[in-house]
Amino acid sequence: MYDLVVIGAGPGGYIAAIRAGQLGMKVACVERYPTFGGTCLNVGCIPSKALLESSERFEEARHHLGDHGVDVEGVKLDLEKMLHRKEEIVGGLVQGIAFLFEKNGVEGIHGWATIKDRNTVEVNGDDGETKTLETKRILIATGSKPIPLPGVELDKERIVDSTGALEFDEVPEHLVVIGAGVIGLELGSVWRRLGAKVTVIEYLPKILGGRADKDVERLAKRTFSKQGIEFELDAKVTGASVDDGEVTVTFEQKGEEKSLTCDRLLVGIGRRPFTENLGLENIGLETNDRGFIEVDEHYKTSVDGVYAVGDVIPGPMLAHLAEHEGVVCVERMNDIAGHVNYEAVPDVVYTHPEIASVGKTEEELKEAGVEYRAGKFSFKANGRARALNDTEGFVKILADKETDQILGAHIIGPRAGDLIAELAVAVEFHGSAEDIARSSHAHPTLAEVVKEAALAVDGRPLNG
Repeated sequence: MYDLVVIGAGPGGYIAAIRAGQLGMKVACVERYPTFGGTCLNVGCIPSKALLESSERFEEARHHLGDHGVDVEGVKLDLEKMLHRKEEIVGGLVQGIAFLFEKNGVEGIHGWATIKDRNTVEVNGDDGETKTLETKRILIATGSKPIPLPGVELDKERIVDSTGALEFDEVPEHLVVIGAGVIGLELGSVWRRLGAKVTVIEYLPKILGGRADKDVERLAKRTFSKQGIEFELDAKVTGASVDDGEVTVTFEQKGEEKSLTCDRLLVGIGRRPFTENLGLENIGLETNDRGFIEVDEHYKTSVDGVYAVGDVIPGPMLAHLAEHEGVVCVERMNDIAGHVNYEAVPDVVYTHPEIASVGKTEEELKEAGVEYRAGKFSFKANGRARALNDTEGFVKILADKETDQILGAHIIGPRAGDLIAELAVAVEFHGSAEDIARSSHAHPTLAEVVKEAALAVDGRPLNG
């Protein structure tokens, strides 16, 4: 008898299983794929960031090292080697999870898990055998999968999802991306840097899902356009077909029927929870109208002893959030106090410049009628950014007008994904802009821009 069976070994599942093992629980973690790590580690966060980094180095060598007095001639792309590096990174990390399971007493099982009742999980193993797991509790952490687009059928060669776009064996001449969210912008950036013409078609009139801070969205679109990405916004894709290796994409824009031809089409319109064929009906556990499993503040479902975290429950689909939820869920099982402050969960887009945010946007504060002050500071005035030759962007901090508590922060610029951590901690601790402003930041660092933005909330930046 297990104390806990975790279904899914992505960030939410494997971290929850490890924490359960640390707390002395007898735990098994079931994964349907032959490697642990889920979408994030195998075909999502990690491989995409590997390609983003490699493609950025390639572009820097071709176009920007000369600014540093480093003359480079004959720069060539070895795509096969670049893809091999990506696979090596992924391989090393998934092996690391297997090691962590062993270290923390977690039994990792490969196969398809089906919930038979609230104390029984049946696993159809990769070896063809069926194993029955008796357990006190079940944690569903099966993640998400790409949302299909009606009228556009994937052939996994010319028309692909995000997984396929990580595996092109040659640089597309023209890549059309459907969706100007995180997936589309990141993978579009990769192939644009490597030499492809990239066109992004977006249903909304804005990029970044229409949820980004207005100043960030405006600068991001302008910057990506300068880099060579073409945008067709406020456009509804109506179909796609392949003929002799050429893809034709049709869409409606402002009442006009339009079409584009390309050699590769990426469908990146988002993800949906993966809850099919898990046996939820066997325990009377229903999903909502969007396919999500509803839970309470302790991640309990409506079925006693059954929990869920990560992309299968309502909320942002973020790997680090799934990890956080998994830890809190398991700790609550063991009567350890814990919570997730969703206002303090950062979000990052790994384009160049990077985009990161935490908390509320100006638009959300205005809509809610909250009075606030805003402080904004540019990387152009920062010595470290100038030394890096990477000055595009700014830090923007929003604080309550009366209490000065930080309500939101938004960064577009170099290493925004790292810089947002300080502000996420400040939001978690209900910190003020003054707290950041009066804290010493090393010089010269990019982090000084965060301090200057905090000073700017009170109208007193020191270097700009």
